Amino acid sequence: MRTYSVPYGHTTVTFELPAGQSADVILPPVAVALPTAAVQEKLRAALLSPIGAPPLTQQRAARSVAIAINDKTRPVPYELLLPPLLAHLEGLGIPPQAICLFIANGTHIPMPPAEYSRILPAEIIARYPIHSHSCDADENLVHLGNTARGTEIWVNQKFYESDLKIVTGNIEPHHFAGFSGGAKTASIGLCSRSTINQNHTMLVDPNSMIGIYESNPLRQDIEDIGDQIGIDYALNFVMSGEHEIAEVLFGSPRAVMQAGIPIARQICQTPVHGSYDLVIASAGGHPKDINLYQAQKAMTHAALLARPGGMIILVSECPEGSGSASYEAYVQQMSSHTQVLERFSQDGFRVGPHKSFQIARLATQFGIVLVSEIPPELAQKLLLNSAKSVQQAVDGALTKEGGLGTRPDGAVRIAVLPHATSTIPILV
Repeated sequence: MRTYSVPYGHTTVTFELPAGQSADVILPPVAVALPTAAVQEKLRAALLSPIGAPPLTQQRAARSVAIAINDKTRPVPYELLLPPLLAHLEGLGIPPQAICLFIANGTHIPMPPAEYSRILPAEIIARYPIHSHSCDADENLVHLGNTARGTEIWVNQKFYESDLKIVTGNIEPHHFAGFSGGAKTASIGLCSRSTINQNHTMLVDPNSMIGIYESNPLRQDIEDIGDQIGIDYALNFVMSGEHEIAEVLFGSPRAVMQAGIPIARQICQTPVHGSYDLVIASAGGHPKDINLYQAQKAMTHAALLARPGGMIILVSECPEGSGSASYEAYVQQMSSHTQVLERFSQDGFRVGPHKSFQIARLATQFGIVLVSEIPPELAQKLLLNSAKSVQQAVDGALTKEGGLGTRPDGAVRIAVLPHATSTIPILV
């Protein structure tokens, strides 16, 4: 028997394949991770010479600075990235009380102060004001008009009114925005539910897809929102599949994306020869599998490899359950994935319930089994088949009753995606 392992929360889980059966482990290309000292050196150099933007030294007149940061669902090493930026800003004469960190929660539940230590070092929490954004707090939003595609822009007012606006985050594949990074941290993370909802309606467009940027209407709408917010700089990085920094970029949001996407492609894209009967996909462990709302993204990557009618096993711990009360409430009204698609089309787009649409769109093409800490009774209500372990899911898939069938040589073609959301498989 051959043994395989995939990330699961803060650890890994293993499974075996029977004699005569093997799997192709699909990994992104090996990226050279930068040592901590090199990250700091690159960052200091980037702060002095921004891409497509004037040097920060020209911002000495700024009396207030707003920095958008990702919430607990994103693996951002802020302990490495923020101190040099904050020190640089203070070196310009901007006092720490005038530098506010905005946690860009998007439609996620706002992070309470007790959770700030999950993403920020204690010394930063003690020294700088922090605001956890709520997309439903209308009193904290300001209206900026509409994008060229008709999205009505409501954004966090305090962030917008700051003299100097900076976004942070990582550039990696995104299952419908093409790539994360750039303006997205503020354009989605610090906007209203209605703005996010209108932008996300474009995910049904065929070009709203992993790896597509220039012709992706949803992503370009995000850029438009960022332009109207007036974001000055983006501090972004590109990560290896092992959550280590491979590159650091600083400059205007659009210039950073243009420079960062080719690097992200080199790190994430990998050629694959032919489709697979069974794809075993992990979101990549914590925090990407913190809940189903986040882990679902791995299904989209796995679907790029699976043959029509094949099976996907999603391996994601999901300690916080589904991650969306509105998604749960919506899907529990349905009796099948087909009904989800029909009802979603009738009801119109809504963030939260859109997860049920995304899952249903895949579940009507592939068999899906979830391996997680979500109780089986809840998984059933979410219209998902579940298994207690990866081994149980794999064993079930490989039985005749699993429905996979076999190829002429008697074997099932299996792929393992240990870091699905960081991998763009290209069929060749």
